[in-house]
Amino acid sequence: FASPSSLLPGSDCRLLPFSPWSLYGPILFLPNWWDRIVLQVWDESQWLQNFCMRKGTFMELCELLSHALKRQDTRMRAALTIQKRVAIALWKLATPDSYRSVSTVGVAVMQVARAIVDLLLHKVVTLGDVQAIIDGFAAMGFPNCGGAIDGTHIPILGPEHQGGQYINRKGYFSMVLQALVDHKGRFTNINVGWPGKVHDARVFKNSGLFKRLQQGVYFPDHKITVGEVEMPTVILGDPAYPLMPWLMKPYTGALDTEKELFNYRLSKCRMVVECAFGRLKARWRSLLTRSDLSPKNIPIVIAACCVLHNLCEIKGETFMQVHHPTPNPTFRTYKPAQRRKGVLNACNVYCACHFSS
Repeated sequence: FASPSSLLPGSDCRLLPFSPWSLYGPILFLPNWWDRIVLQVWDESQWLQNFCMRKGTFMELCELLSHALKRQDTRMRAALTIQKRVAIALWKLATPDSYRSVSTVGVAVMQVARAIVDLLLHKVVTLGDVQAIIDGFAAMGFPNCGGAIDGTHIPILGPEHQGGQYINRKGYFSMVLQALVDHKGRFTNINVGWPGKVHDARVFKNSGLFKRLQQGVYFPDHKITVGEVEMPTVILGDPAYPLMPWLMKPYTGALDTEKELFNYRLSKCRMVVECAFGRLKARWRSLLTRSDLSPKNIPIVIAACCVLHNLCEIKGETFMQVHHPTPNPTFRTYKPAQRRKGVLNACNVYCACHFSS
């Protein structure tokens, strides 16, 4: 096996595209490695394998973060370039290993993650073109839908204080990421930081998204009329969520043909959020292992990964890993109020009339 120092232009480094990086960790510190190998020799597949994005997208990200990441050289040593700092952070986020293996790596990850959240979160994780989202979900089988919502657990090390609050229903320490996604699986709203023990419905009801939906200000006023019921723009959730005039979830119990069709259409559209979580964790595999960051830093890293997910999706980056999302178990249901049931039934009728196969 060739050593990293021997992998210079003219050698057979292209026959060893990924293993040197994986074996030796952040070898960007080695003289000339970045300038002579990564920038000049690596092809797009190597960029995708190591950084989950092509070179062009990487350079664009560096430019967007340049103002926040620029550092001055000191008398002791030259500062890492912005490109190297971003590369170390992306590689570490895509690698399911401890941040403590190299202290400089942990510092770089947090510097880049904070810059991403501060500069890009509200620009990239945003609602966007609501009509395009509604049209996208309608093409998939559900009318007047503005998104699909779900929660996922990010494993963490047990905190020193109140650790029991972070043990989720599956028995491990975690932090909850709640996300609303569009029809393409891009995050349009996220909420991260609640302990793993907290139920999805409670996380949702205490989120800013719930308040804005309840006040009717999250989506533009876009209602359709089904029979005698006005149907607002809705989001789709699983049985964990409360049935609201603007939140649809599956029927339970004995189902007739129309209700089975409704559930099928809803589940088909709601799967986009589970698939989005799958791609998020498969690209940024550090989210699959217990993070050894402090509880105050973990939400920053998770949010940064959500931003990076959207950037990769927007840029059409090839998805090179496969992750199968674990279906959520059935949660207790909520008894709907009459008006909420009216919207659900009206939507059921609409689906039966317009999307029957």
